[in-house]
Amino acid sequence: MDTTFKFSDDNIIKAHEIIKKYPKGKERSAVMPLLYLVQEQHENWIPTTAMDYVAEMLNIPPMYVYEVANFYTMYNKKPIGKYLIQICRTTPCWLCGCNDVVKACKKELGIGIGETTKDMMFSLVEVECLGACTVAPVVQINDDYYENLSEEKMVEIIRSLRDQN
Repeated sequence: MDTTFKFSDDNIIKAHEIIKKYPKGKERSAVMPLLYLVQEQHENWIPTTAMDYVAEMLNIPPMYVYEVANFYTMYNKKPIGKYLIQICRTTPCWLCGCNDVVKACKKELGIGIGETTKDMMFSLVEVECLGACTVAPVVQINDDYYENLSEEKMVEIIRSLRDQN
C-alpha cells in the first residue's frame, strides 16, 4: 500500500506549468490535468495519498480532489493491467456487435468486466461512448483506438499485445 506520493523532478516542473495556465485564485481548475499527471507517473492509477498531495499542492480540500477522481472514469483508483481495454457498450457499438467483442475478451483473457489478469497485463472495463460511432464496435486500449472489430480481430489484437511482452 502506498503511504506517500510526490511528483518526480520532471513532473513537478510540468505540474507548476499546468497550474500557471489558470488565473490567480482559480488554480483548483488544474485538478484534472494534475490527476492525469499523477496517473502517468504512478503505473496508470491514482492512490489516495496522491490525491491528498494534489489537494495540498492546489491548497484545496482533499474531498474536492476525491470527488473529481471518482466522477470521471478516466481516473483509475486501483492498480490496473499494463493494457487497459475499454469496451464501448453504447447503442451504436451494441448494434454493431460489441457483445461479441466482450465475449472474445473474456474468453481470451479469462477475466470478466472490471477484472485484471493475474499477470497484471490486461484489465477489462466497459465505458460509455468512445465517440467513434461510425466505425463501431470500438475499444480503446490505453491511448489507441481499435475500430470495426469482430471477435477474431479482438483476439488478434490481444495476442499481438501479449506477444510484445
